[in-house]
Amino acid sequence: MKFSYDRIKTINDENGPSSLLANITNVEAKDDTTVVFTDSVPFDVTLKQVMSSPAGPIVDEDSFDADKLTDADTIVSKKAFAGPYSLTAFKLNETAAYAKNKDYQGLTPAKNDAVQVKYFADASNLKMAVQQGQVDVAYRSLTPTDIEDLSKDSKLQVVKGPGGEERLLVFNMKIQPFGESQPDADANKAKAVRQAVANLIDRDELATKVYKNTYTPMYSFIPDGLSGHDDTLKAAYGDGNGAPSVDKAKKVLEDAGVSTPVDLKLQYNGDHYGSSSADEYAAIKAQLEEGGLFKVDLQQTEWTQYNKDRVVTEDSDGAYPVYQLGWFPDYSDPDNYLSPFFRDGNFVNNGYSNKEVNDLIVKQAGEADENARAEILKQIQELETEDLSTIPLLQGAQTAVASSDVKGIVLDASFRFRYASVTK
Repeated sequence: MKFSYDRIKTINDENGPSSLLANITNVEAKDDTTVVFTDSVPFDVTLKQVMSSPAGPIVDEDSFDADKLTDADTIVSKKAFAGPYSLTAFKLNETAAYAKNKDYQGLTPAKNDAVQVKYFADASNLKMAVQQGQVDVAYRSLTPTDIEDLSKDSKLQVVKGPGGEERLLVFNMKIQPFGESQPDADANKAKAVRQAVANLIDRDELATKVYKNTYTPMYSFIPDGLSGHDDTLKAAYGDGNGAPSVDKAKKVLEDAGVSTPVDLKLQYNGDHYGSSSADEYAAIKAQLEEGGLFKVDLQQTEWTQYNKDRVVTEDSDGAYPVYQLGWFPDYSDPDNYLSPFFRDGNFVNNGYSNKEVNDLIVKQAGEADENARAEILKQIQELETEDLSTIPLLQGAQTAVASSDVKGIVLDASFRFRYASVTK
C-alpha cells in the first residue's frame, strides 16, 4: 500500500490523479498488515473517498515501476492485478480483455467468465455495433440522437443513472487574452474577458438544441444533487435567469477598457468528448460572436495531442487560450469538483491560483458539520463566480444502451461501470 501511494505522488503526471492525494503528507508501513496515513487536514472527510478513487488502487511493486509509468505489455505479462479480473490483453485506445480471476477472495466476484472491451473513436460505429449485436453494452460517447433512436429498438434497452458528468470551458490564465504571460498582460482586462464570455453563454440552447435534453444547464461549480450546490452563475451573469445578455457583456468589456471585437482562440476535441462536441462548440462560437464583441477562431485537435497541449507546466504556458474540458468525478463528493480545478497543484493545470480559495478548499475537507461545510462550499463558489477560471456549462446523466437480454447493469453514484455484475 505504501508503495502504491508513494508511486502516484512520485510520478506526479500532469494528467494523473496525484492531486487527489494532496492532503496525504506521509504513508508509513508499520508492519505487514498495518499502514498509517498522515493527513494534513484534521478529520478529513474526503480521505475514505479519495482512497477508493483512481488514485487509490493498490498495485504490485514487483510489476510496476516506482517512479514512472509502466508499459502495458509488462502489466499484462506479469498479471499485475488481484481484483475480480485478470487483464489478459490491452491495446491502447482499441481493446482490453479481462478474464475472471478464480483466486479472487473479495466482496464482488465476477458473475461472468470474461469481458471484452472495445474502444470506438466514432460514435456512429458504436451505435451500429450495438444495433447489430456486435457489442452487448454501449457506454458513454453515443450522441443524443443515437440514444433517442436506439431507445425505439425493441431488441435494446436504455439504462440511466445519476449524473456527475460536467462539460465546461477552461481559461488558460497565462495565454488567454490579456493573460499573465502576454505582452499586454492585464489582470482586470483578463477577468473582464472571462466575465463577458460568461454573460454570452446560452446553456439552455446547448442542452436542448445540441444535446436534446440529455444534459441540463449547469450554473454551479458543484452539480445538482450534491451538498453545497448553488446556482451562483445564474444570478451573476446573463439576464440573471439563465439567458445570455449582450448588453452586460458589452458593459463589462467597456468598463475594463477592452477594445472589441476581442480575438479569442477556442479549442475543442471531437473524439474524446463525443461527436456532438463539433455542434456544441459551433454553437458556443456563434453565441460569443453575438453583438460583435468577440471574433472566435475555433479549432479542433485529436485527443492525445490535445491532452498534452492544454496544460501549463514548468516548461510551457500551454497552447490553448480557452478550451473544452469534460469531467467524470473520481468520487461522489463536492470536493471532487473543487480540488481538481482550483486547488494549487490541481489536475486542470491552467495556471490558476487563489490563496483564499485554496485555503477554503482545505478547510471544507476537514469540516465534519454538514451545515458548516455547506457554508464554506458556498464561499468557494462565490469566489470562483468572480474569478471564472472555468465556466461550467452542462451536467449529464450516465447512460448505457444494451441488448435486452443483458442483466445486472448498475449505474449509480459511484460513477463506475461495474463489469462484475453484468450477465447475459
